[in-house]
Amino acid sequence: MKRHFEMLAAYNTWVNARLYDAAARLPDPEYRRDRGAFFGSLHGTLNHLLLGDIIWMHRFTGEGDEPSKLDDILFDDFATLHQARRDEDTRIEAYVKGLDAAQLEGTITYRTTRNPTTIEQELAPLLIHFFNHQTHHRGQAHGLLTAACGEAPSFDLLVYQRQTGISLRRGSGGDFSVAEKRPR
Repeated sequence: MKRHFEMLAAYNTWVNARLYDAAARLPDPEYRRDRGAFFGSLHGTLNHLLLGDIIWMHRFTGEGDEPSKLDDILFDDFATLHQARRDEDTRIEAYVKGLDAAQLEGTITYRTTRNPTTIEQELAPLLIHFFNHQTHHRGQAHGLLTAACGEAPSFDLLVYQRQTGISLRRGSGGDFSVAEKRPR
């Protein structure tokens, strides 16, 4: 089980780099344009992705900040947000690598954000939620990028696996450097 979480943590770093590289190419007004996504703009969505990770990493480790609002804008400046994202991705990978079997089979106790309640829950299913939450909002970010410029890089886990060779038994990864274009 741990190797799957390590793969997801490494995938998270890889896909966030692709996401931020694509976002950096947008003109600032397009990056900040409210396109009707849950957190409005790509800027709002990227802030929420980071915020969610910071909240969960605080719950997992007891360290760092624990924002109290899910729609906070942590960083208004893209470059600062991007650096904070890279730092958090490094933190996530280190945390997952440091987990042992007993921790993965154990529980954590945390307080919810939206409707404050204390919950004790098994760690492994929470880690699945943690990585799934990222995928959920990165999917929204992919849609926002596509709406803004008609294309976005692939965020598929399978592409990551093929590019890195993780889990491949035979064959080669292929070229996924060309952005996916919206079918017309």
